[in-house]
Amino acid sequence: MGGIYRNTREYDLAYNLIIGAAARRQIIRYTELAPLVGLKRSGNHMGNEIGRLLREICENEHRAGRPLLSSIVVNSSGKPGPGYFEYARSLGKLPADGDEKEFWESEKEAVHTCWSASLNLG
Repeated sequence: MGGIYRNTREYDLAYNLIIGAAARRQIIRYTELAPLVGLKRSGNHMGNEIGRLLREICENEHRAGRPLLSSIVVNSSGKPGPGYFEYARSLGKLPADGDEKEFWESEKEAVHTCWSASLNLG
């Protein structure tokens, strides 16, 4: 499956930053990722492009059997963007009538547990 970011330096930089945050049980903001992919730190274009990048990352993570790594990436509202929940539903991970906040909290914990254990950080 292709994508505009997959197999690029920008993808690798963003992926490594997110994994590091996951291993430290932190969250990361869109504005922290934006400069890594050559974007301004605000605006609709930035949000859309970060969403596209995160979807590509999540596609890879899902195929690898890991939780949605973008669960720890939030926009200016402090929550994942709407594309996060749409993608989770498309995968069958979040039922159509499922509680988004509950799903997000659970998936965020799964990401932290997965990566902190993988990197022996707790």
